[in-house]
Amino acid sequence: MAAPTDERTVQTTLRLPKSLYESTKNALQERRTHATSLNEFLIWALAAYLKGLRRKEIDAAFAGMAADSEYQKEARHIAGEFATSDWEALELAERHRRKRRVTR
Repeated sequence: MAAPTDERTVQTTLRLPKSLYESTKNALQERRTHATSLNEFLIWALAAYLKGLRRKEIDAAFAGMAADSEYQKEARHIAGEFATSDWEALELAERHRRKRRVTR
């Protein structure tokens, strides 16, 4: 698995707590990570952390929808509009599955 990359990079300096630095170096030396360098490890760690933050933002947006009565009303209406076609699709899929099982 390759580290996230961007064709442009920026050089910066970090000050890390010594224990964090040592733990990271040990993980690299003991090959407990796919990263092959401290730089690559930090890129992966930052990307994973930012991805987690984005997921939390998305979850928070969906949580707001769950509490929104107007949205819930609209969602029920839309679900009702598609109920017949959903059942038809399910029945077709079941028939197809049964046919495949018989022909094997």
